Amino acid sequence: MAVDFHALREPNYALTTLAIWLVEFAAFIPYAYIVSYGLHARIGQNLAYQLCVFLNVGAIPGRALPGILADKLGRFNIMSVTATGCAISTLALWYCSGTNKGAVVAYAVLYGFWSGAATSLTPVCISQVCRMEHYGKRNGTTFTLVSLGTLTGIPMAGAIQERQDGGFGGLIIFAGGLYLAAAGMFVIARGVAGGWGVRVRF
Repeated sequence: MAVDFHALREPNYALTTLAIWLVEFAAFIPYAYIVSYGLHARIGQNLAYQLCVFLNVGAIPGRALPGILADKLGRFNIMSVTATGCAISTLALWYCSGTNKGAVVAYAVLYGFWSGAATSLTPVCISQVCRMEHYGKRNGTTFTLVSLGTLTGIPMAGAIQERQDGGFGGLIIFAGGLYLAAAGMFVIARGVAGGWGVRVRF
């Protein structure tokens, strides 16, 4: 069996799964809506369509550098930092960018960087809270649940946008708020799984 929902009775694993669920719930909202935002903000059609390129350019070092730091500073610690980076850049930069081309491009690159860790580090966080022989089932269980968030996050953001007659403010706050919740949940999960003492590798 590829999943084991009974494992969710373990607080450290359940909280880690919830933290990852929140990250993945938010992760693809900017990817899905950044081009539409660029067109809405009238920054130029060519530049608007290039925003996905900027996102992915930022994600290249974002998938490598946090992983290197995580080996020294701790996987949960780095996930907390990167989720906070996503939240701050979304709520402070994207929300306030308006029609400023430089701000929109800067957000795309920064968000790409900060969000890159979600791909590379979340499976490692799961390995921190289970025995190696259980890793396959635990990973399968977590991402079975996470897939529901990934599938519903984008249409929920779209529903928020529709309620605002095509505006992006609520959608952006929704994504940023999810990342703030994820950052807090990684801190809590790290405390439950590893204790609140300083353990640089957790």
